[in-house]
Amino acid sequence: MLQATDLACLKGDRLLFRGLALTLGPGEMLRVAGPNGVGKTSLLRLLTGLTQPEAGEVSWHGTALRRSREDFHRALLYLGHSAALNDLLTPLENLHFACAAAGDADVDEEACMQALVRIGLARQLDLPARVLSQGQRRRVGLARLFLSFHRPLWILDEPFTALDVDAVADLAATLSDHCAAGGTVVLTTHQEAPFARAPQVLNLGAYAC
Repeated sequence: MLQATDLACLKGDRLLFRGLALTLGPGEMLRVAGPNGVGKTSLLRLLTGLTQPEAGEVSWHGTALRRSREDFHRALLYLGHSAALNDLLTPLENLHFACAAAGDADVDEEACMQALVRIGLARQLDLPARVLSQGQRRRVGLARLFLSFHRPLWILDEPFTALDVDAVADLAATLSDHCAAGGTVVLTTHQEAPFARAPQVLNLGAYAC
């Protein structure tokens, strides 16, 4: 269970939001909504423990993140805006390295190849990442979803950006399947997606300062 209690977020000298609370259990999906600049990405970074709140606390299964950081990060898959690719490596090499760096040493190159093909990069497997479009770079990161069902918590920042209709449908099905299997998903998106069940919606604007 992911919980946030009385969260406040300060960015620079500006208080973005305060008084935010949420509780998400197994099988639940939350869409964080609100206008640009309201703090959606900042909230996701608080929920992942990458940044600290100005006030309040985030906890995982009843334990504050600051006291359970290693266990929490083993349970978490976070995909932010940045593709974080090595431009000299291929998509296959980048994905395999990312899985290994995250501790998923049992994910082999064949599994990585299948994930990249599924996300629509069959023709780009052996190209250096520097020649990929922004949309293709994004897909390399998203391919990790197909290899991360063992991680119960997925936190995703605009995962549908630059995907075509078929890829959006496939990704929505993957997120729905993860929840159906007992996983938890938090995401931001400006796009409509065909989820099996409509996600809960958190309007961050209601907490804006």
